[in-house]
Amino acid sequence: MARTTPHDRPHTDERPLYWRIATELLGELSDGTIPPGERLPGERQLAEHFGVSRETVRQALEVLRRDGLVATDRRGSHATLPGPPVENLTSLAFPVGARRAADPRAVDRATVTWETPPPEHAAALGLAPHRPTLMHRYESASADGRGLRRAVTSFSAVALAEVEQLARYRDRADGTASAQLRRAYDWMRKAGLTLHHRDAITRLPDSPSVRVTRLVHDQYERPLEVTDLVVDAQGDALVYEFTLPAAV
Repeated sequence: MARTTPHDRPHTDERPLYWRIATELLGELSDGTIPPGERLPGERQLAEHFGVSRETVRQALEVLRRDGLVATDRRGSHATLPGPPVENLTSLAFPVGARRAADPRAVDRATVTWETPPPEHAAALGLAPHRPTLMHRYESASADGRGLRRAVTSFSAVALAEVEQLARYRDRADGTASAQLRRAYDWMRKAGLTLHHRDAITRLPDSPSVRVTRLVHDQYERPLEVTDLVVDAQGDALVYEFTLPAAV
């Protein structure tokens, strides 16, 4: 008998909630949001991510386990889908300023919303006034509350039209569930986009903080995203690098 996966079932509104969550999680496993072999977030984090209960997440994971798509051991659950080795993401972290090796005691939060961006973002992305788009908010601080970083990103209509993984977030962009988009630049490359950026760095008056404004566009000069990052630069280093060809 052929093995059945969530994608093999016909789409119907009568599907149990846990089956729909299993299908969404399988999509994230397949597109590399969670790379092959990497440990999945805990049930609590997945529940927050999908906006459901831990019991629903538990049932969804069981569906994927039965199909051999997820394995669980004493260290947790991990994806077992075949795939190429995970790329070195040193230059791919999103948003600009995101911590590379997070302190396990640090507080990191990222969410997405569907709303009207700030006027300067709309102008940079070529969006009509009052037109909503996908926005990402990132905040990180060390365990003692120092080194605070806040980033606000707006994505363009081009990015949402051409990068499937980003477009998927529209339906759950309610500003509550966790939404880590660390692989956003990698998704853009795999969509055939060559990424270029322009960064403007300014020190905020009467403050130890600096502001970094990043505008990313593709090989056709179409804007893809704009990010405003504010960093408490006191005793903290901000290091980033960029120039990524499209994936072949």
